[in-house]
Parts: sequence; structure tokens; C-alpha cells
Amino acid sequence: MLLALPDRTDSYVQLITVLLLFVFVLAVTAVVTKWIGGYQKGVSAGANMELLEALRLSNTKYIQLVRIGRKYLALAVCKDTVTMISEIPEEDLHFSEGSTSGVSSFKDVLTKMQREKILEKEDGRDE
Repeated sequence: MLLALPDRTDSYVQLITVLLLFVFVLAVTAVVTKWIGGYQKGVSAGANMELLEALRLSNTKYIQLVRIGRKYLALAVCKDTVTMISEIPEEDLHFSEGSTSGVSSFKDVLTKMQREKILEKEDGRDE
């Protein structure tokens, strides 16, 4: 009893087809994700409220620094509650690079990580 083996060209065609479909799905996913991110940013963007920083204390507990209007507030955010800790004068806050936003773009974060990695490598060679 002989089993019919698929022709090699059929296998290559199937492989190329699957790879093309995979790349197509990745591209569609990237475009849709970017579109949804832009939409969410537009919906949530406001001139009066902004999350500046967040410090994670545990899985469900955070301390957040929020700007509401011209006031800066420290908030304790838990799973079911939000509690105002205190109002912080703007003079007591330190903003990086002259901006009032603690949110960085992915490109900025990646560049910073690459610089730190390069510095670590250089420090390792000097020792």
C-alpha cells in the first residue's frame, strides 16, 4: 500500500500562503490597534484632567499624581475605592524635560532603555 506524498511545490505554495496570511493578519492587527489607540486618546484627552504619574504599591493599590484644572492631587487608588491623600503645590513637583506630563512615548522609553544598556556595557568593560 503506497501513500501518495504531496508534491514539493504544493508544500511550498502552502507555506508561502500561510506566511502571507500571517503577515496580513499582523498588519491588520497593527493598523486596528493604532486606530483604536488614537481613538481612545482622543476620547480621553481633556484639557482639565491628566494622570501625571502612578506608583504601584501592590496588584490592586496605586498612588497616583493627578492634575485636575490647576490643582495637583495625590490619590490612593484601590480595587474598590479612590481616596484623596493631599493636594500638592505645583512648586513642590519636579517635571522631567520641562513638561507637565509624566507619560512618555514608546519611542522615548525604548531610546532611554537602549542608552542605559549601552552605558551598562561600557561600565562592564571599564572594570
